[in-house]
Amino acid sequence: MPVQSMTGFARHEGATDGVDFAWELRSVNGKGLDLRLRLPPGFEAIEADIRRLAAARLTRGNIQASLQLRRDDELPMFTVNEAMLDQVLSLSSRLVADGHAGPPSSDGILAIKGIVEVAERTLAPEAREMRQKGIAQGLLAAVDKLVTAREAEGLVLSEMLSLRLGEIAALIERAEDDPSRSPASIRQRLRGQIGELLDADERLDEGRLHQEAAILAARADIREEIDRLRAHVEAARALLATGGPIGRRLDFLSQEFNRESNTICSKSNSTSLTAIGLELKVVIDQFREQVQNVE
Repeated sequence: MPVQSMTGFARHEGATDGVDFAWELRSVNGKGLDLRLRLPPGFEAIEADIRRLAAARLTRGNIQASLQLRRDDELPMFTVNEAMLDQVLSLSSRLVADGHAGPPSSDGILAIKGIVEVAERTLAPEAREMRQKGIAQGLLAAVDKLVTAREAEGLVLSEMLSLRLGEIAALIERAEDDPSRSPASIRQRLRGQIGELLDADERLDEGRLHQEAAILAARADIREEIDRLRAHVEAARALLATGGPIGRRLDFLSQEFNRESNTICSKSNSTSLTAIGLELKVVIDQFREQVQNVE
Protein backbone atom coordinates (compact mmCIF):
# COMPACT_ATOMS: atom_id res chain seq x y z
CA MET A 1 0.00 0.00 0.00
CA PRO A 2 1.50 3.38 -0.97
CA VAL A 3 2.46 6.01 1.57
CA GLN A 4 -0.04 8.88 1.63
CA SER A 5 0.58 12.49 2.42
CA MET A 6 -2.17 14.25 4.37
CA THR A 7 -2.23 17.26 2.04
CA GLY A 8 -4.07 17.25 -1.26
CA PHE A 9 -6.90 18.64 -3.37
CA ALA A 10 -9.54 16.99 -5.54
CA ARG A 11 -12.59 18.07 -7.54
CA HIS A 12 -15.22 15.82 -9.07
CA GLU A 13 -18.17 16.92 -11.21
CA GLY A 14 -21.20 14.80 -11.97
CA ALA A 15 -24.91 14.79 -12.66
CA THR A 16 -27.83 12.84 -11.28
CA ASP A 17 -31.59 13.10 -11.65
CA GLY A 18 -31.77 16.60 -13.07
CA VAL A 19 -29.00 18.20 -11.02
CA ASP A 20 -25.35 18.93 -11.78
CA PHE A 21 -23.03 18.78 -8.80
CA ALA A 22 -19.37 19.35 -7.95
CA TRP A 23 -17.48 18.07 -4.92
CA GLU A 24 -14.31 19.85 -3.81
CA LEU A 25 -12.04 18.27 -1.19
CA ARG A 26 -9.10 19.96 0.51
CA SER A 27 -6.90 18.05 2.94
CA VAL A 28 -4.17 19.23 5.33
CA ASN A 29 -2.34 17.76 8.33
CA GLY A 30 -4.31 16.49 11.29
CA LYS A 31 -3.85 14.21 14.29
CA GLY A 32 -6.96 12.25 13.31
CA LEU A 33 -9.69 12.39 10.68
CA ASP A 34 -11.60 15.66 10.90
CA LEU A 35 -14.15 16.04 8.09
CA ARG A 36 -15.82 19.44 7.80
CA LEU A 37 -18.76 19.64 5.41
CA ARG A 38 -20.34 22.55 3.55
CA LEU A 39 -23.64 21.29 2.16
CA PRO A 40 -26.54 23.17 0.54
CA PRO A 41 -29.76 23.40 2.54
CA GLY A 42 -31.79 20.24 2.45
CA PHE A 43 -28.86 17.83 2.31
CA GLU A 44 -28.39 17.36 6.03
CA ALA A 45 -29.93 13.89 5.79
CA ILE A 46 -26.95 12.50 3.83
CA GLU A 47 -24.26 13.90 6.14
CA ALA A 48 -23.90 10.59 8.00
CA ASP A 49 -23.49 8.69 4.72
CA ILE A 50 -20.88 11.17 3.52
CA ARG A 51 -18.83 10.79 6.70
CA ARG A 52 -19.05 7.00 6.48
CA LEU A 53 -17.92 6.95 2.84
CA ALA A 54 -14.98 9.28 3.55
CA ALA A 55 -13.86 7.35 6.65
CA ALA A 56 -13.75 4.13 4.62
CA ARG A 57 -10.86 5.52 2.52
CA LEU A 58 -9.16 8.07 4.76
CA THR A 59 -7.75 7.68 8.26
CA ARG A 60 -6.07 11.02 9.03
CA GLY A 61 -6.19 14.64 7.94
CA ASN A 62 -8.27 17.79 8.33
CA ILE A 63 -10.54 17.64 5.29
CA GLN A 64 -12.92 20.30 4.02
CA ALA A 65 -15.60 18.94 1.69
CA SER A 66 -17.91 21.35 -0.13
CA LEU A 67 -20.83 20.52 -2.42
CA GLN A 68 -21.95 22.85 -5.19
CA LEU A 69 -25.24 22.30 -7.05
CA ARG A 70 -26.82 23.55 -10.26
CA ARG A 71 -30.35 22.28 -10.68
CA ASP A 72 -32.32 22.13 -13.93
CA ASP A 73 -35.31 23.20 -11.86
CA GLU A 74 -33.64 26.30 -10.44
CA LEU A 75 -35.59 28.58 -12.80
CA PRO A 76 -38.83 29.68 -11.09
CA MET A 77 -42.14 28.19 -12.16
CA PHE A 78 -45.01 30.68 -12.60
CA THR A 79 -48.75 30.11 -12.29
CA VAL A 80 -51.59 32.42 -13.39
CA ASN A 81 -54.57 33.06 -11.17
CA GLU A 82 -57.20 32.50 -13.87
CA ALA A 83 -60.18 33.59 -11.78
CA MET A 84 -58.53 36.86 -10.80
CA LEU A 85 -57.40 37.46 -14.38
CA ASP A 86 -61.00 37.04 -15.65
CA GLN A 87 -62.23 39.56 -13.11
CA VAL A 88 -59.56 42.09 -14.07
CA LEU A 89 -60.26 41.69 -17.81
CA SER A 90 -64.02 42.02 -17.25
CA LEU A 91 -63.58 45.18 -15.19
CA SER A 92 -61.10 46.59 -17.71
CA SER A 93 -63.56 45.96 -20.60
CA ARG A 94 -66.33 47.89 -18.82
CA LEU A 95 -64.02 50.80 -18.07
CA VAL A 96 -62.87 50.95 -21.67
CA ALA A 97 -66.47 50.73 -22.98
CA ASP A 98 -67.52 53.56 -20.65
CA GLY A 99 -64.58 55.68 -21.79
CA HIS A 100 -63.03 55.78 -18.35
CA ALA A 101 -59.80 54.00 -19.36
CA GLY A 102 -57.74 53.01 -22.36
CA PRO A 103 -57.18 49.45 -23.48
CA PRO A 104 -54.89 47.69 -20.96
CA SER A 105 -51.46 46.36 -21.92
CA SER A 106 -50.47 42.78 -21.19
CA ASP A 107 -47.50 43.79 -19.06
CA GLY A 108 -49.73 46.08 -17.05
CA ILE A 109 -52.19 43.29 -16.36
CA LEU A 110 -49.43 40.82 -15.45
CA ALA A 111 -47.92 43.37 -13.08
CA ILE A 112 -51.07 43.38 -10.94
CA LYS A 113 -50.25 41.64 -7.68
CA GLY A 114 -51.83 38.21 -7.48
CA ILE A 115 -52.25 37.65 -11.23
CA VAL A 116 -48.92 35.82 -11.58
CA GLU A 117 -47.57 33.78 -8.68
CA VAL A 118 -44.29 31.93 -8.19
CA ALA A 119 -44.79 28.28 -7.35
CA GLU A 120 -42.17 26.25 -5.56
CA ARG A 121 -41.00 23.09 -7.26
CA THR A 122 -41.18 20.08 -5.02
CA LEU A 123 -39.80 16.60 -5.43
CA ALA A 124 -41.46 13.45 -4.33
CA PRO A 125 -39.70 11.91 -1.31
CA GLU A 126 -38.52 8.96 -3.40
CA ALA A 127 -37.05 11.23 -6.08
CA ARG A 128 -35.34 13.40 -3.48
CA GLU A 129 -33.80 10.34 -1.83
CA MET A 130 -32.50 9.02 -5.16
CA ARG A 131 -30.98 12.41 -5.97
CA GLN A 132 -29.23 12.65 -2.62
CA LYS A 133 -27.88 9.11 -2.89
CA GLY A 134 -26.46 9.88 -6.34
CA ILE A 135 -24.72 12.96 -4.99
CA ALA A 136 -23.38 11.02 -1.99
CA GLN A 137 -21.99 8.36 -4.32
CA GLY A 138 -20.32 11.12 -6.30
CA LEU A 139 -18.29 11.80 -3.19
CA LEU A 140 -16.59 8.42 -3.66
CA ALA A 141 -15.12 9.55 -6.96
CA ALA A 142 -13.91 12.76 -5.31
CA VAL A 143 -12.33 10.78 -2.46
CA ASP A 144 -10.63 8.47 -4.98
CA LYS A 145 -9.11 11.51 -6.69
CA LEU A 146 -8.01 12.91 -3.34
CA VAL A 147 -6.38 9.59 -2.43
CA THR A 148 -4.56 9.58 -5.78
CA ALA A 149 -3.31 13.12 -5.15
CA ARG A 150 -2.20 12.24 -1.62
CA GLU A 151 -0.43 9.11 -2.84
CA ALA A 152 1.45 11.11 -5.49
CA GLU A 153 2.65 13.53 -2.83
CA GLY A 154 3.28 10.59 -0.51
CA LEU A 155 5.67 9.10 -3.07
CA VAL A 156 7.77 12.26 -3.03
CA LEU A 157 7.53 12.39 0.75
CA SER A 158 8.64 8.76 1.05
CA GLU A 159 11.70 9.46 -1.08
CA MET A 160 12.61 12.45 1.10
CA LEU A 161 12.21 10.39 4.27
CA SER A 162 14.36 7.61 2.81
CA LEU A 163 17.03 10.20 2.04
CA ARG A 164 16.92 11.47 5.63
CA LEU A 165 17.19 7.90 6.92
CA GLY A 166 20.26 7.39 4.73
CA GLU A 167 21.83 10.49 6.26
CA ILE A 168 21.02 9.27 9.76
CA ALA A 169 22.55 5.87 9.00
CA ALA A 170 25.70 7.53 7.65
CA LEU A 171 26.04 9.65 10.79
CA ILE A 172 25.60 6.56 12.95
CA GLU A 173 28.56 4.96 11.14
CA ARG A 174 30.60 8.11 11.61
CA ALA A 175 29.87 8.00 15.33
CA GLU A 176 30.80 4.30 15.37
CA ASP A 177 34.12 4.98 13.65
CA ASP A 178 34.98 8.20 15.45
CA PRO A 179 38.65 7.96 16.59
CA SER A 180 37.76 9.24 20.05
CA ARG A 181 35.93 5.94 20.70
CA SER A 182 38.95 3.70 20.09
CA PRO A 183 40.31 1.96 23.22
CA ALA A 184 43.76 3.46 22.62
CA SER A 185 42.35 6.98 22.44
CA ILE A 186 40.29 6.45 25.57
CA ARG A 187 43.31 5.05 27.50
CA GLN A 188 45.52 7.90 26.40
CA ARG A 189 42.97 10.53 27.39
CA LEU A 190 42.29 8.94 30.77
CA ARG A 191 46.04 8.44 31.41
CA GLY A 192 46.63 12.11 30.79
CA GLN A 193 43.77 13.17 33.05
CA ILE A 194 44.92 10.85 35.86
CA GLY A 195 48.47 12.05 35.48
CA GLU A 196 47.38 15.66 35.88
CA LEU A 197 45.44 14.81 39.04
CA LEU A 198 48.39 12.89 40.56
CA ASP A 199 50.78 15.71 39.78
CA ALA A 200 48.40 18.19 41.38
CA ASP A 201 47.95 16.23 44.60
CA GLU A 202 50.27 13.41 45.64
CA ARG A 203 47.81 12.26 48.32
CA LEU A 204 45.37 10.95 45.68
CA ASP A 205 45.17 7.17 45.50
CA GLU A 206 46.28 6.09 42.02
CA GLY A 207 44.39 2.80 42.18
CA ARG A 208 41.18 4.53 43.18
CA LEU A 209 41.59 7.02 40.35
CA HIS A 210 42.02 4.23 37.83
CA GLN A 211 38.87 2.56 39.14
CA GLU A 212 36.84 5.77 38.84
CA ALA A 213 38.24 6.36 35.38
CA ALA A 214 37.09 2.90 34.29
CA ILE A 215 33.58 3.64 35.59
CA LEU A 216 33.47 6.96 33.71
CA ALA A 217 34.69 5.26 30.54
CA ALA A 218 31.90 2.68 30.79
CA ARG A 219 29.29 5.37 31.32
CA ALA A 220 30.57 7.30 28.29
CA ASP A 221 30.28 4.29 25.98
CA ILE A 222 27.60 4.81 23.28
CA ARG A 223 27.45 1.25 21.95
CA GLU A 224 23.83 0.76 23.09
CA GLU A 225 22.73 4.06 21.58
CA ILE A 226 24.33 3.18 18.25
CA ASP A 227 22.67 -0.24 18.23
CA ARG A 228 19.26 1.24 19.03
CA LEU A 229 19.63 3.92 16.35
CA ARG A 230 20.45 1.26 13.76
CA ALA A 231 17.38 -0.73 14.82
CA HIS A 232 15.18 2.39 14.53
CA VAL A 233 16.50 3.10 11.04
CA GLU A 234 15.64 -0.42 9.91
CA ALA A 235 12.18 -0.18 11.49
CA ALA A 236 11.50 3.13 9.72
CA ARG A 237 12.63 1.71 6.38
CA ALA A 238 10.36 -1.30 6.88
CA LEU A 239 7.39 1.00 7.56
CA LEU A 240 8.06 3.01 4.41
CA ALA A 241 8.23 -0.22 2.41
CA THR A 242 4.93 -1.41 3.90
CA GLY A 243 3.10 1.90 3.37
CA GLY A 244 -0.42 2.68 4.49
CA PRO A 245 -1.28 4.84 7.52
CA ILE A 246 2.17 4.77 9.15
CA GLY A 247 2.48 8.40 10.24
CA ARG A 248 1.97 7.85 13.95
CA ARG A 249 4.54 5.02 14.11
CA LEU A 250 7.08 7.06 12.17
CA ASP A 251 6.50 9.95 14.55
CA PHE A 252 7.20 7.65 17.50
CA LEU A 253 10.44 6.48 15.87
CA SER A 254 11.50 10.07 15.24
CA GLN A 255 11.09 10.73 18.97
CA GLU A 256 13.26 7.69 19.71
CA PHE A 257 15.86 8.95 17.21
CA ASN A 258 15.93 12.25 19.06
CA ARG A 259 16.24 10.57 22.45
CA GLU A 260 19.28 8.52 21.39
CA SER A 261 20.99 11.48 19.73
CA ASN A 262 20.54 13.52 22.91
CA THR A 263 22.15 10.71 24.91
CA ILE A 264 25.11 10.54 22.53
CA CYS A 265 25.67 14.27 22.93
CA SER A 266 25.47 14.01 26.73
CA LYS A 267 27.91 11.07 26.82
CA SER A 268 30.34 12.55 24.33
CA ASN A 269 33.84 13.25 25.63
CA SER A 270 35.23 14.67 22.40
CA THR A 271 34.43 17.60 20.16
CA SER A 272 34.30 15.37 17.09
CA LEU A 273 31.64 13.06 18.55
CA THR A 274 29.66 16.03 19.85
CA ALA A 275 29.67 17.53 16.35
CA ILE A 276 28.33 14.26 14.92
CA GLY A 277 25.61 14.16 17.58
CA LEU A 278 24.53 17.73 16.83
CA GLU A 279 24.45 17.04 13.09
CA LEU A 280 22.42 13.94 13.83
CA LYS A 281 19.88 16.04 15.75
CA VAL A 282 19.51 18.42 12.79
CA VAL A 283 18.76 15.59 10.35
CA ILE A 284 16.36 13.95 12.81
CA ASP A 285 14.47 17.25 13.17
CA GLN A 286 14.16 17.41 9.37
CA PHE A 287 12.93 13.81 9.33
CA ARG A 288 10.34 14.46 12.04
CA GLU A 289 9.09 17.62 10.34
CA GLN A 290 8.40 15.69 7.15
CA VAL A 291 6.81 12.81 9.08
CA GLN A 292 4.08 15.23 10.23
CA ASN A 293 2.68 15.12 6.68
CA VAL A 294 2.40 11.32 6.55
CA GLU A 295 -1.05 9.81 6.99
